[in-house]
Amino acid sequence: MGRDHAFADLFAPDGCLDAAAFAQSLIRCPSVTPRDEGALDLLQSVLDSLGFSCHRLPFDAPGTARVDNLFARLGSGAPHMCFAGHTDVVPVGHPDSWQVDPFGGLIEDGVLMGRGAADMKGAIAAFVAAVSDFLAAHKGGFDGSISFLVTGDEEGPAINGTVKVLEWMAANGHIPDMCLVGEPTNPSRLGEMVKIGRRGSFNARLTVCGHQGHVAYPHLANNPIPGLVRLLEALGRDQLDQGTAHFQPSNLEITNIEVGNSATNVIPGKAEAAFNIRFNDLHTGDSLEHWVRTRLDAVGVPYDLDITVSGDAFLTPPGPFSDAIAGAIEARLGEPPALSTTGGTSDARFIKNYCPVAEFGLVGATMHKANECVSLADLAALRDIYGDILERLLA
Repeated sequence: MGRDHAFADLFAPDGCLDAAAFAQSLIRCPSVTPRDEGALDLLQSVLDSLGFSCHRLPFDAPGTARVDNLFARLGSGAPHMCFAGHTDVVPVGHPDSWQVDPFGGLIEDGVLMGRGAADMKGAIAAFVAAVSDFLAAHKGGFDGSISFLVTGDEEGPAINGTVKVLEWMAANGHIPDMCLVGEPTNPSRLGEMVKIGRRGSFNARLTVCGHQGHVAYPHLANNPIPGLVRLLEALGRDQLDQGTAHFQPSNLEITNIEVGNSATNVIPGKAEAAFNIRFNDLHTGDSLEHWVRTRLDAVGVPYDLDITVSGDAFLTPPGPFSDAIAGAIEARLGEPPALSTTGGTSDARFIKNYCPVAEFGLVGATMHKANECVSLADLAALRDIYGDILERLLA
């Protein structure tokens, strides 16, 4: 249980959950990846009180930290709507850069401050509160079922969280018909943007080996830097694509160059560069590896290449699910959102292998920053939007 809020204090006199008080209590659990610090206990206690059947799912793997996760479901019928999120947060950075206690959950001038307020404990609190409202309005029952997939390592290596919970869900008959992820999708104001896909991420480390030697005797050495530069020039020469109907153009960015040499009179023995490609649905990890190697091989410089693809591009085509989300946003805020695929990766990249997935949450302007915060007005509006989505899909 989060500090300072007794369990009963999380509920309003009408019996529905107080989203702000719940978000405060979640923030007061300092759950920096992979620690939980009571956040999932708090969430489970609230879901238990709402009638959900809860399953705690801790997972680990050799060389990785043990991660606690939660799956909870109410009902057994279709359609089955899942809300996915994470209670883990990124580190606070230098404490002196914060104007408040990062884990204090302070509310001041209509703003809730603390690590995780936007990403994404606020969204979890808003959705649970919306479910509380929905159940109060449908005491005679409703069509379908509602579930929560909440992990503790989205901000970390994402090895022992959503991937393994989804495998458990598949083995136990809990795969949903649709999934809404509560990531902060709005750049500057609530209701701007719904994510219906994400670009893929291709990471590579390019290494050229030479022979170390004295700069005055270059014939006795082999400088790897010119070769590395030629290889990087070859990668940057061609644009990958012009974009697609739902995706912006893919882009390749060099993120680091290392030679490990601080001396002015030494030719280094090795030079390395790292680069990342954010790619759209015209490519896969395999096709990009072919594209990269073809261009590198044409240069004629021996190289080593290590590749990691953290996720392929995916798209949930616009349809009834995204229509329900966009319709709820427009009904509450007066403007339709953009259906976007911009931004980085999220756990939606794993969920898309099992069911249609979309993302909508709070404003992300302060996420991962000092003094992360969310306005109580946005929190209340998000609660209403989530409630409207439930009505459109399940009632």
